[in-house]
Amino acid sequence: MKKRHRRPDNRKLFALILILLLLLAVMAYQSQAQSQPVSLPVPDGSQFSVHFIDVGQADSALVQCDGEYMLIDGGNVADSSLVVSYLRSAGVDELEYVVCTHAHEDHVGGLSGPLNAFPVETVYAPVTEYESRAFTNFSNYAQPYGGIQIPQAGDSFMLGAAKVEVLGPLKEYEETNDTSIVLKVTYGSTSFLFTGDMEEAAEHDLMDARTDLSATVLKAGHHGSITSSSYVFLREVMPKYVVISVGEDNSYGHPSEEVLSRYRDVKAEVYRTDMQGNILAVSDGETVTSTSQSKPQWPTNPTEGQQPSQQIDKPAYIGNSGTMKFHKPDCASAKDMAKENRVEFFSRQEASAQGMSLAGGVSRKGSGRCRCP
Repeated sequence: MKKRHRRPDNRKLFALILILLLLLAVMAYQSQAQSQPVSLPVPDGSQFSVHFIDVGQADSALVQCDGEYMLIDGGNVADSSLVVSYLRSAGVDELEYVVCTHAHEDHVGGLSGPLNAFPVETVYAPVTEYESRAFTNFSNYAQPYGGIQIPQAGDSFMLGAAKVEVLGPLKEYEETNDTSIVLKVTYGSTSFLFTGDMEEAAEHDLMDARTDLSATVLKAGHHGSITSSSYVFLREVMPKYVVISVGEDNSYGHPSEEVLSRYRDVKAEVYRTDMQGNILAVSDGETVTSTSQSKPQWPTNPTEGQQPSQQIDKPAYIGNSGTMKFHKPDCASAKDMAKENRVEFFSRQEASAQGMSLAGGVSRKGSGRCRCP
């Protein structure tokens, strides 16, 4: 009796191939979705800006969107009154969020002043206790607002039309710098990445978790130290701009020349508070424009042998902090303005972000016609 040979079940084979193809398609879609930057709708009349406040060898940034404010770090204890004054000049009357990225004094020290000067909705920090007077004072001033809240990676909240995502820390670290709260703020198709003093170990953990780190603007980790901004991390972020908050002629040698070289490699334009003072970044949801104080403009990340330029940018408008109006530089009101009220702007958008409006009509002193409109 002859044995029958079973024919291959083509239907089963076809089904297996189909399932395999579907799985590959799903994986490819998920990979593509993860690599695509998030884009949020921007309502008409919406405004967004980030102020990188010059607090020397320390960190402080104010994020503003549609009349809501988030303060990230406050510099050293000695910077507290400076930060409060800056916030008031920026039109802040309430802070929706105050974020202490980590417990080191050059980040938490100056936050007690703003917590005392303004109503606050929520206070974030990676820990509730730390053995330092600066952190203890910060914790005490946070008590009227429900005390310190510890955000978790994956949390998110809205600041006006901007979305704020908590990316890290992903776990507990012995190194305080690596405990830094990492925030990604997305406005339209632009985004800002704040990393505190996060170092390489935490950077690699974020990459291992396949976190979307892409950003238009990167606030340099740890003041441009060699311990942060690893090359592979920067290749994930691919920032168009990098802002380094750093003190002039600091004893740490920040920013590191090797790190500056890495920024050049990813073709990022570098802004530095030690060279340019306060830095304002304004987004319209599609592009980011950055301006700084009227200091001499020179290459902030030059290649070896490149010499600084002594050209000074001329302001496009002159603001009056007393009247909250801004004028053209050749306006009579601008020329007669008291020095202590004089604020220089390089664009209308920058002046508007500070809460000022364009002046018009006869100048206050009657010395000439205001030709600002």
